[in-house]
Amino acid sequence: MRNTTWTAVCAAAAVLWAAGLSGCSDGDGGGSSSPSPTKKEGTVQVRSSDLGRILVDGTGRTLYLFEADKSSRSTCEGGCAQAWPPVVVKGKAEPEAGAGARSELLGTGEREGGERQVTYDGHPLYRYAGDEKPGDTEGQGLDQFGAEWFVLDPSGKKITREEKGKKPSKKPKQTDGGY
Repeated sequence: MRNTTWTAVCAAAAVLWAAGLSGCSDGDGGGSSSPSPTKKEGTVQVRSSDLGRILVDGTGRTLYLFEADKSSRSTCEGGCAQAWPPVVVKGKAEPEAGAGARSELLGTGEREGGERQVTYDGHPLYRYAGDEKPGDTEGQGLDQFGAEWFVLDPSGKKITREEKGKKPSKKPKQTDGGY
C-alpha cells in the first residue's frame, strides 16, 4: 500500500512538472491565435485609468515619458534603462496605433546601441519595471535618473496629477534589474 501511494505521488508530481513546462515554449509553434509579441511590443493604445485616458502598450502596460529626454533622443541608458525599459521595435517593424492612439503622433528615435525606440508626439516611450501588472501607474511623478517621469495622454502631453489617495514617491521601487 505504501509503495502504491508513493508511486501515485511521484506520478502526480511528474504530470504537474510536465504541464508547467508546456507553457514555456518560445512561441514559434505557429498554432496560437494570439497576436505576436513583436507586434504588441510596438503597439500604442489608450486606456482609461484613475489619471484619465492614458497611453499603454499592446499588453496594457502604462507608458511614460522622461523629462530629461531631448526631442526624440533618449537619455536613459544603463541602470536607467533597466528600471525604465524603453519601448523598442525590432528590425524593420514600425510602431502601430491601437485603439484611441493617433498614428500621426507615432514615430521612432535611435538609441545609443542602434535600437529604434518608439516615440509619441516626439517623446521616447518607456515602461516602469515597478509596474507589476497592466494598468499600474507606480512610476507617475517619480523623480529618478535626473528628471521626472510622467504618463502621457492621447494627445502626447504629460499628465502631472497623481492618482486619488496616492502620494508621490521619490524613491525607486526595488526591482530585479529589469527582465
